[in-house]
Amino acid sequence: MAYRSTAEFVAALEAAGELVRIPFPVATELEITAWADREMKSPGGGKALLFEKPTLNGVVSSFPLLINSMGSKRRMALALKLDDIDQLREQMQIILKAKPPTDLRSAWNLALQGLDLLHAKPNRVRTGPAQEIVHRFDTPLQPAAAAALLPTLLDLPILQCWPQDGGRFLTLPCVHTKDPDSGERNLGMYRVQIFDPQTTGMHWQIHKVAARHGKRYYDMGEPMPVAITLGGDPAYAFSATAPLPDGLDELLFAGFIRKKQVDLAPCLTVPLEVPADVDFVIEGFVQPGELRDEGPFGDHTGFYTPVDAYPVLHITAITHRRDAIYPCTIVGIPPMEDFYMGSASTRIFLPVFQMNFPEIVDLALPAEGVFHNLVFVSIRKQYPWQAYKIMHGLWGMGQMMFAKYIIVVDADCDVHNTSEVLFRLCANTDPQRDSILTKNPSDALDHAPNLPNLGTHMGLDATRKLPGEGYHRTWPEMVTLPDPVRARVDALRAGLAP
Repeated sequence: MAYRSTAEFVAALEAAGELVRIPFPVATELEITAWADREMKSPGGGKALLFEKPTLNGVVSSFPLLINSMGSKRRMALALKLDDIDQLREQMQIILKAKPPTDLRSAWNLALQGLDLLHAKPNRVRTGPAQEIVHRFDTPLQPAAAAALLPTLLDLPILQCWPQDGGRFLTLPCVHTKDPDSGERNLGMYRVQIFDPQTTGMHWQIHKVAARHGKRYYDMGEPMPVAITLGGDPAYAFSATAPLPDGLDELLFAGFIRKKQVDLAPCLTVPLEVPADVDFVIEGFVQPGELRDEGPFGDHTGFYTPVDAYPVLHITAITHRRDAIYPCTIVGIPPMEDFYMGSASTRIFLPVFQMNFPEIVDLALPAEGVFHNLVFVSIRKQYPWQAYKIMHGLWGMGQMMFAKYIIVVDADCDVHNTSEVLFRLCANTDPQRDSILTKNPSDALDHAPNLPNLGTHMGLDATRKLPGEGYHRTWPEMVTLPDPVRARVDALRAGLAP
């Protein structure tokens, strides 16, 4: 029911005809990026790529490298062992309709009563395949000793993605932290720059849960334990990026979507637990108040993000499977692999948005908007200014606070058809009447605002206007053909009708 390793996922991809093996050496310095970028921008996202001999500075790595494994609708469904992502969305709908909840947390509490959630609670084990090979770093590495210890961070086939990047970084890391007060764990995905064999940067923005955990450790003057996992069931990476309500357990969600409990094993050098069946575990501590310049890096915005100071992680251990495969992706001008991951999240969590706003019909984050920069939402409009209610409501929900532009359209508009949405925008709006500007936090990676993390957002109401909105003309009907006529012509064109 669930993948037990990255190797098992690779076998499933290959059996489905979704994998291309590259058996010869390819450099982790820019070459794999160039190959993967072309593949990701192929029709439908291309294929998953398994580089069997990735090279680091000309030396073949001990670990194969998997990329673009979730970079299509089909592979995203395959990653979650579904025929179609909408199957999981339908399960969410059934669970959430058990009783009308009043907020996201009560909705999730109801979801826990669903039959599929019987497998959600993590199971504790003593150890697992992720700890088959153990390398401890009890003292700081000296340059002379670094070459004798395998693997250090410099032995993993970590990509240098773009020419002006400040270094190599982990692109699919599942970062595990814990609230020192409540003990609640968090699983997030943050950029992890490699500084040296035993030190990394931790690019968690001030809005992120891990940054909040770090602030508490800083206040207490204690080092913050951190664990980074790579690989295993792709449900782990997907859960790390899922827009779950704050404080809810991503590993519980992983158990739900994989329909199997996550086996958690204690780390060897930090007081955290991680999935026992991942491919790699990197353990360490962030020292209170220690910051180091991180970046620049080419990002999903399509630009290099500037250098900024972020916390530093000191590695205390690296463990891995004997047959470990290094999973990664690249970020850059969309569409990329992360577009398909984000689109799947949007589809799966649509019922949560509809639970809070029943008038929502559908929601889309087009690739051109780099995820949350542009949101299309269709509604069943019943009363004046309803579109603005939706805008403000979405801006108040988690990562939606970063949405620079929200365009609201009527229920009969397909939000997954960008051309159709732009047609409604141009045809149905008067710019002064139908737009609103507001202040909100912005993505730290957004280079456009004058100040980091602070910006303005715009909402655009492209719905039909009502008299209560000051529109006293007759709103025209769209030019369309009757469905029976369309159906007959389609049959004629296909040669199925006389």
